[in-house]
Amino acid sequence: MADACLTPDVLVLASGGTLGEAWTSGLLAGVEDATGHDFRTTESLVGTSAGSLVAAALAAGQRPRRPRQSALLGLPSGDAAADVAAETSSRLAAQWLPLPRSILRSVGREAVRLAGVAATPLAPVALAAGSSGSTALRAALLGRVPGSDTSLQAIREGIERSGARFDGRLRVVAVDRGNGRRVVFGAPGAPDATVAEAVQASCSVPWIFAPVKIGGREYVDGGVWSNTNLDIAPAGRATQVLCLNPIMSLDIAMASAFGLLRAIAGSTAALETLALRNRGARVRMIGPAHNIARVMGPNLMNASRREEVLAGGYAQGLEICAATG
Repeated sequence: MADACLTPDVLVLASGGTLGEAWTSGLLAGVEDATGHDFRTTESLVGTSAGSLVAAALAAGQRPRRPRQSALLGLPSGDAAADVAAETSSRLAAQWLPLPRSILRSVGREAVRLAGVAATPLAPVALAAGSSGSTALRAALLGRVPGSDTSLQAIREGIERSGARFDGRLRVVAVDRGNGRRVVFGAPGAPDATVAEAVQASCSVPWIFAPVKIGGREYVDGGVWSNTNLDIAPAGRATQVLCLNPIMSLDIAMASAFGLLRAIAGSTAALETLALRNRGARVRMIGPAHNIARVMGPNLMNASRREEVLAGGYAQGLEICAATG
């Protein structure tokens, strides 16, 4: 029998661009085919940015995509919303805005500070303090000229066609552009939104895609707050939590404004894991295997490598189950 964390109560799907979505889909498909588990039945789903696409598809009753070659085995493949994501995001890597050195230094200090406290006994407290302490910094960065690209409208339309609904299981993370705070759509007390609106907002990379307006507020990519947003998973004692983190084993490029925000977000992953474990949850985080990470490279929006990464994620899912079976 596979490790219980591979058939979780809560599935957390992190951000990671076009290739992150491909790897996540492939790995889930590999685990399903190795264990017979159906991730569409997961009790709770948390998705951020690219991860929200996969989470919404599962909530809509769609199986994770398989590599094209698996069609020979009669396995289903294809996800219209994810296809749109690949087509509309491959050009993003070179479109960053320069930032003042004062902001770059502030972001760097915040990332280092969060990383430094991750292994201390005060980590859960530091998580809360770090989040609030960096909110103003996020707001300052997000306050710069917003993106104007509206092509993510196609993703919204794809999610609408899928029939995905907030049914109590699904949570999609975005960030309020005006105040830099995290918003968890689908959670109790969250602003009203459709799944399609929330996913579009969660995927809207600042400065490139236009912010998504919901209820009079503007929202952007949830990865600005945290790459994983593990700490908001509805988990308690003995809950099995599986987090798939596409950038776990990849270097974060510091040459871009969004890369710097990711540096802060990535620094919180250890703190978020500790926060859940302090609640008694069992947490397992998986990133791309070394050989797959090399294929992905630093440009996670490189759609030309999507099928290769999808196949690599599928193979990794099968291998993980074989090793833990």
